[in-house]
Amino acid sequence: MATTKWWQQAVVYQVYPRSFQDSNGDGIGDLPGITSRLDYIKKLGADVIWLNPIYRSPGVDNGYDISDYYDINPEFGTMADFDQLLAQAHQRGLKIMMDIVVNHSSDQNKWFIESAKSQDNPYSDYYIWRDPVDGHAPTNWGSFFSGSAWTYVPARGQYYLHAFAVEQPDLNWENPKLRQAVYDMMNFWVDKGVDGFRLDVINLISKPTKFVDGQPNPGEPYADIGPIIANGHRLSEFLQEMHAKVLAGHDLMTVGETPSATIKDAQQSAGLTTNELNMVFEFEHMNLDGNPAPELGKWNDQPVDLVDLKQSLSKWQTGLQGTAWNSLYWNNHDQPRIVSRFGSDEPKDRVVAAKMLATMLHGLQGTPYIYEGEELGMTNAHFTKLSDYQDLESLNAYHHLVDEEHRVSATQMLAYLAHMSRDNARTPMQWDASLNAGFSTAKPWLQVNANYPKINAQQTLASDASIFSYYQHLIKLRHTLPVMTTGTYQLLDANDASVYAYLRTSDTDQLLVICNFTATDQIRDYDQLPATAKLLLGNYADDQGAALRPYEAKIYQF
Repeated sequence: MATTKWWQQAVVYQVYPRSFQDSNGDGIGDLPGITSRLDYIKKLGADVIWLNPIYRSPGVDNGYDISDYYDINPEFGTMADFDQLLAQAHQRGLKIMMDIVVNHSSDQNKWFIESAKSQDNPYSDYYIWRDPVDGHAPTNWGSFFSGSAWTYVPARGQYYLHAFAVEQPDLNWENPKLRQAVYDMMNFWVDKGVDGFRLDVINLISKPTKFVDGQPNPGEPYADIGPIIANGHRLSEFLQEMHAKVLAGHDLMTVGETPSATIKDAQQSAGLTTNELNMVFEFEHMNLDGNPAPELGKWNDQPVDLVDLKQSLSKWQTGLQGTAWNSLYWNNHDQPRIVSRFGSDEPKDRVVAAKMLATMLHGLQGTPYIYEGEELGMTNAHFTKLSDYQDLESLNAYHHLVDEEHRVSATQMLAYLAHMSRDNARTPMQWDASLNAGFSTAKPWLQVNANYPKINAQQTLASDASIFSYYQHLIKLRHTLPVMTTGTYQLLDANDASVYAYLRTSDTDQLLVICNFTATDQIRDYDQLPATAKLLLGNYADDQGAALRPYEAKIYQF
């Protein structure tokens, strides 16, 4: 790597505004609340704040259904509140990365309201419309959120495509006027001074131009829309056009969410020289613990296989080395809490397990992302009733798999939700042991995790041996050790089902990262470790050499 970009050395802290901090007592997090907690994020050591969508939205999919790209959701505050947040962040040396959703909009967006009126209006082709086929939807595609991906509008006599909820119609990127409208909107935010964009499901914007007709027979599932529409034939063209019309000439950070992306796709979309995006979020390692029964998709409650996890992450590390850039994440607003998922949230193991998972991820090549509460070791919520959940995906899946298809029992589906629901990530931030975890003086929009009296920021900040403190050390290594950014990656013992160990190597430095993924002692003696090796960081107070304790993690430098 000839030169290092600032975003390659950066660490990103993701804020889910609805759940971060409520400042006005309505039970919903807001922009002034985020502003009030900037010093906390700065103390952690992060460089960039990724804000989940804050635009005006009816909230069908928690803000990923945008009705006005130029306005702030009143639940979160005003544009003046955003300007204040941006200014205060910049004063502290923190950058702000906006979340942009341009694969689809809300059905309450003025573009769609006009488009749905007739087949002859200025916005008619802003969305993807098709005629019925034999009185049915044009294809048998199923939406990501269950059911058909098509909805009929009598006023037009046509169906519109929605890869997600019915209320989230897909934009028609084949229309140059639509594309220019998107670029104009993005430039509005660039002109305000934002520092980058996270682009939601951006690799779905190039759809097939010829659709395959057909509806599923009774009892047959809908066709999986993901592989059908992902990484379309004009994706690279559209991203390069976006780069030319928005990103070029600005020192911005861009990351694209890219479900179903391959190494080859990422080498193009996140290529170091392709003039598209800086990096992408791939999903492969997050899909490894899905259900073996395809019809159940991600809904499962079984642990990930470590050999599979190593194979997946290593493939991306070596595949993008020198050609493109990785994003590194365990958690986000769409994923359950990683310490509950890949580690252990048992009280005796939670702290060391959370530190181990952090070590494993932050030692890799790429830009690390920390999701709010990850630095506290926040856990899954362990909800026990369907009424506890608000996530649209979870509720739709329950009704589809339990009530309609009768594929799983109610008890089993609740176990799946407790393990995998997106609401596990969306419970309010646990600031202290006071009412509602210090998040709000009112009843929160989603109930607080019951363990907040024992797991919260106030308690964590009081300890030098905390998970928060450990993240601070990891971030400092990222900022000060070039090998963490530029070093090559080599997996050790690929078939070891208990320990993940790898080397990072530069011309002047070498690191050995060792992570025990089990709750039992392990003995590992690595030939690559010379006698002069120095323990750079570990999640236990001492080093017992080849003996690895439960969930132990170590980084050696030599």
